[in-house]
Amino acid sequence: MPLKKKPVTGMKDILPGEMEIRDYVMNLIRETYKTFGFSSMETPCVEHIENLTSKQGGDNEKLIFKILKRGEKLKLDTAQSEADLVDGGLRYDLTVPLSRYYANNANDLPSPFKALQMGSVWRADRPQRGRFRQFTQCDIDILGEPSILAEIELITATTTLLGKLGFHNFTIHINDRRMLKAMAAYSGFLPEQYDTVFIILDKMDKIGLDGVKAELLEEGFAAEAVDSYLALFEKITKDVEGVRWCKETLGDALEQKVAEDLETIITTVESVKSADFKIVFDPTLVRGMSYYTGPIFEISMDEFGAAVGGGGRYDEMIGKFTGNDTCACGFSIGFERIVMLLLERGFQIPGAGLKRAVLIDKRISAQRLAEVLKDAKKDREAGVQVTVAVMKKNKKFQKEQLVKEGYTDIQEIFAD
Repeated sequence: MPLKKKPVTGMKDILPGEMEIRDYVMNLIRETYKTFGFSSMETPCVEHIENLTSKQGGDNEKLIFKILKRGEKLKLDTAQSEADLVDGGLRYDLTVPLSRYYANNANDLPSPFKALQMGSVWRADRPQRGRFRQFTQCDIDILGEPSILAEIELITATTTLLGKLGFHNFTIHINDRRMLKAMAAYSGFLPEQYDTVFIILDKMDKIGLDGVKAELLEEGFAAEAVDSYLALFEKITKDVEGVRWCKETLGDALEQKVAEDLETIITTVESVKSADFKIVFDPTLVRGMSYYTGPIFEISMDEFGAAVGGGGRYDEMIGKFTGNDTCACGFSIGFERIVMLLLERGFQIPGAGLKRAVLIDKRISAQRLAEVLKDAKKDREAGVQVTVAVMKKNKKFQKEQLVKEGYTDIQEIFAD
């Protein structure tokens, strides 16, 4: 039986044309974020299973690719539970590994620590457009900064990058987990009910206000609480006026500084932005990770029907490793979705250097071949990308393929 040539479901082979775009985007990410003071770092792709299943990752914990114990530690015949078989897993995001990394290396890191991490993550998810089981994430995080300067820097750096990639008229949605809780408390929901309420609220963009109401009532929540809750969303505007209205309306249910900080983040980002985008207050924004403790944000683009990035503050996660909470905030762009959108646009790498192809007759003499290779060496030293290949019988097709690969200067060298 022949071996399978297609990749595993949910994973993909990357052809050279796409790889060039990916390399360009990665380099631009590093260059842009470096100007904001972020330092590159890296964590292993395999994490302790205890860390991955610590109830920090929301639904992603159901999607872990788990790794069996190895060698003598794997005892299939005496195993009583999954814990007897599994001790590791492929990371499903970069935030949990970063928290472990910081807890382990804090004494050797600056404070605050501005981290840039890019790498593959794995989720046993259902593949669809822009979603794979193995994909690249790109995160920037600021650890050890308690003020909203962290949120402002993260949003400004990320939007600056997207602007450099040619994305315009996108939207940054911002909310705060404490605002979500305050609205639920004001409406009469109990703290133990919040998670269920927020899971349903998160569907607002898909099922609308009426759909959210129906699901909340179906869960058995009091009609008075549901009506009071949904009435808030009908009155809140998606700007700083909406934040101010919440501050006045929610009263003691909301710590006033939460609203004041949200307003400051929105107005400051608007005043210093270098890309063309909107930042809006979105009281329906939930974000699924349970580790978020404060402001949360997400990027949407009209040309793609789902988020292309998101993040927020997670001040309590590192404390689960060290026993002492550390202020932390991060923003992740959907690298795969960004690359997909660029490819669909027919994106051309700006300022790409000359690419020259030299096709040589297979009967060329050794002396002439040496001359061709010496010329290619000089061109490469001058920054020209040069490929030397033997001329094929179907030369027309060969040249068409080279043009597709971006070779604009094609030379032919025949035998003497």
